[in-house]
Amino acid sequence: MEEQYHPEKIEQSAQTYWETHNSFAVSEDPAKEKYYCLSMFPYPSGRLHMGHVRNYTIGDVISRFQRMQGKNVLQPMGWDAFGLPAENAAIKNKVPPAKWTYENIDYMRDQLKRLGFAYDWSREIATCDPDYYRWEQWLFTKLFEKGMAYKKVAAVNWCPVDQTVLANEQVENGCCWRCGTQVVKKEIPQWFLKITHYADELLDEIDKLDGWPDQVRTMQRNWIGRSEGVEVKFTVSGKDVLLKVFTTRPDTLMGVTYLAVAPEHPLAIEAAESNPALNDFIEECKTIDTSEAAMETMEKKGMDTGIEALHPVTGDTLPVFTANFVLMGYGEGAVMSVPAHDQRDWEFAQKYALPIKQVIYPTDKTEVDLDKGAFTQKGKLQDSGPFTDLTSEQAFNAIASWLEKNNKGKKQIHYRLRDWGISRQRYWGDPIPIIYCKQCGNVPVPEKDLPVILPEDVAFDGVGSPIKSMPEFYKTTCPKCNGDAERETDTFDTFMESSWYYARFCCPDNDKAMLDERANYWLPVDQYIGGVEHAVLHLLYARFFQKLMRDAGLVAVDEPFTNVLTQGMVLKDSVKMSKSKGNTVDPEGLIKKYGADTARLFMMFTSPPEQSLEWSDTGVDGAFRFLKRLWKLAHNHVAGGETVQLDTLDKLSDDQKNIRRQTHEMLKKVTDDIQRRFTFNTAIAAAMELVNALYKFDDKTDQGRATMQEALEICTLTLSPIIPHVTHTLWHALGHKDAIINTPWPTLDESALVRDTIEIMVQVNGKLRGRIQIAVNEDKAGIEKIAMNDDNVKRFIEDKEVKKVIVVPGRLVNIVAS
Repeated sequence: MEEQYHPEKIEQSAQTYWETHNSFAVSEDPAKEKYYCLSMFPYPSGRLHMGHVRNYTIGDVISRFQRMQGKNVLQPMGWDAFGLPAENAAIKNKVPPAKWTYENIDYMRDQLKRLGFAYDWSREIATCDPDYYRWEQWLFTKLFEKGMAYKKVAAVNWCPVDQTVLANEQVENGCCWRCGTQVVKKEIPQWFLKITHYADELLDEIDKLDGWPDQVRTMQRNWIGRSEGVEVKFTVSGKDVLLKVFTTRPDTLMGVTYLAVAPEHPLAIEAAESNPALNDFIEECKTIDTSEAAMETMEKKGMDTGIEALHPVTGDTLPVFTANFVLMGYGEGAVMSVPAHDQRDWEFAQKYALPIKQVIYPTDKTEVDLDKGAFTQKGKLQDSGPFTDLTSEQAFNAIASWLEKNNKGKKQIHYRLRDWGISRQRYWGDPIPIIYCKQCGNVPVPEKDLPVILPEDVAFDGVGSPIKSMPEFYKTTCPKCNGDAERETDTFDTFMESSWYYARFCCPDNDKAMLDERANYWLPVDQYIGGVEHAVLHLLYARFFQKLMRDAGLVAVDEPFTNVLTQGMVLKDSVKMSKSKGNTVDPEGLIKKYGADTARLFMMFTSPPEQSLEWSDTGVDGAFRFLKRLWKLAHNHVAGGETVQLDTLDKLSDDQKNIRRQTHEMLKKVTDDIQRRFTFNTAIAAAMELVNALYKFDDKTDQGRATMQEALEICTLTLSPIIPHVTHTLWHALGHKDAIINTPWPTLDESALVRDTIEIMVQVNGKLRGRIQIAVNEDKAGIEKIAMNDDNVKRFIEDKEVKKVIVVPGRLVNIVAS
């Protein structure tokens, strides 16, 4: 064993061993308990960042620990390779997105290997590989045949420069996140998946996800947004048209003073034909940012359409406005407005001088000042015709029954969740496998013709999609009638690829089926790890896909992930690391200077995984110093000669017993910290304390060296999931022929935890004056005698009269003297 710690040499040696012995390749073994640990796979952006290092180190520590528990551990890695960033890079670097992507994958794979992550690389997948997206296309055709996939005209965020649909999250301050162009609303044909078909199941099963963070489960519930309410029908004056609105507060129905419809609503568009000002307003609304954050803070604007509707109970006429805060995609694009009892409606009514009619009053009869804002609480109804004097709760059912009896409404359950729009008018994505035939309509590509391969050698300038101008791609024949036809040139939303990759990792080599029986061995994922920013859409879509695959007979379980861990961000100077802020730290430079184990140790030691990690150069130096101290401790021990085994434990000296106790206390704590709590920082702290104690343990006897040997072995084993390279070498240096990666977790010796003696404090007149060692079973008289005979205590009582001695067994002795 070399005297100095050389991380580059040590890490290269360990990684060569793992690769040569195929250490992390795994196959199904029904005789062993399986454990599937998965970290969210990265986009191949070109270089790892510290967020990657933290995320993947957490997963690797858990995987290595579970392997040492004797489990059959699967930890795969792949690439979420489609998407807009590759197109941006293609424009900037004047290379096809495919070339840029594959080069980045090669580079990042090498970076991950240098960090020592225990991945089964034989299972590697890239979502841009036709062997992968072939099966996504196949599943889509099955969903289309079942009616679960459909096409309809829908309003979308449209970037006129990039010629593509943008998700709400890709619209920033009303502009395209990529080119900064003002986004407009546009109605175009879009493909959808019926995720709403599973709304109840997706919601109900959240309660069963005990291994998910409460915050994430709440976010999922809110996104699905189940609400019980009443659908109310308002008749439009002079037209054979009904305006249907959904409300969760039917108790406020008698306070409605106006209705509002979306700018795209047919009534608004019809009224605009003879009203140029209204038409201008509707055009203006096409450019607004409809993301949730923007809708919350934007100025609420509207215009009277000149249309009137009739109140379903009173028959009163109500003006119909069009307003920028009403979205056509929610409900039927119309809302009833009760300004006395809804703050948004109140602000709108104040702005446009609309009536405010209070119909709900506090049950405690306190005064309500509607000049200051709306009264939004529930209470008691007044001025509400037949419903006056009912409570809000009573009125819910009474009004719903009245409306249903008079064919003017009914109880309904609504969901905030909408069907998933999966079309993207961009190039670098999975082609949607549909053929358009004038005679046969939309025809799925036959299974024998899958995959529809995306051309990779293209000239890409970022405007629109090159395949839309490639007749060699989109010109084809109809599978039904053999007539001339065209392929769909839209591609799938990249959330599609990341919604089922976890299942494909179970059987990536199957070229005959999307999944096989191996998926039922490995699924569900036992531990899933990733950023909280993916807590809603990605996790929701993955849960949805699991149910689609289950109903297609591909998998047996209902949910994809048993446990979810959402790690915090990596910060520098209390700000998230990002290239735009110029505060990033290059993992590669860190590894070259300190080694991968230092990077891993720092990431795990600085904070618990669910909290943000504050970058610290001194913290990195501290992690490196600890590794050198551990190495030196082991080197000094090995240099002392051969080690004998521990003799009968009752022959150990007090110091030897004390070291054994500290060693097994550390083992007990680290086991709990990693297995149950995921508090890797406290586990490392416990190991550091033991190392400090071992530096003070100077016992060159055979039993002293045997005690040190046991302590070093347990310390090395417990740290091996976190710092696998240095422990790989130390394990051999400590005399073991087998690799530490194949060694089980150490066994706790409960008897070592039993203390023969304990230390208690001795106070004189309430001030600490000494510490004494006493037998665990020492009686009060014995404790008092030992305390009074302590040399330091004697100095403080020798010229005083002892008035009283108070003994608190196991804790302290307080001597009162004057």
